Amino acid sequence: MTTSPDPDAVRIGTFEREQCVEALGEHFAAGRLETGEYEERVTAALGAQTKADLVPLFADLPEPHPPVLRPPGPPPVPAFSPYPQPVYGYTPAARGLSDKSKLATGLLQILLPFGIGRLYAGHVGIGLAQLLVVLVTCGAGALWPIIDGIVILANGGYDGQGRRLLE
Repeated sequence: MTTSPDPDAVRIGTFEREQCVEALGEHFAAGRLETGEYEERVTAALGAQTKADLVPLFADLPEPHPPVLRPPGPPPVPAFSPYPQPVYGYTPAARGLSDKSKLATGLLQILLPFGIGRLYAGHVGIGLAQLLVVLVTCGAGALWPIIDGIVILANGGYDGQGRRLLE
């Protein structure tokens, strides 16, 4: 039968001791501790081996207390999960899709080869670059937006916010 040790009896490390010294320094700077008492508590904090050794050093002091003496909070929520998360909602944005159409974007690129489809999808930089290329080359650069439109129609694409275009 295994029993988990008392959390106050678990050994602490140098990092936790330094956090205590820092918190005691803030109390000293605020005038809550006399010089001699501050030195005694710092010496005790540096010599502490367990969390239980640190508790009396802060028993009569208000916050800030070092993080090692605070109760544990909820576990952190991971920013990225490799597993797909369920998405509820009926709007395209709630499902991670753009409100822009793949068909409209591709056709605008082909029929108006000035980067209009890219501007419609929210890619302002690419749209303006295509417009400038077409204008500078007197229309010879229109091949880029036309090919871009064909690729969008064939493979789909993303809007300016990185969401997949609607089918």
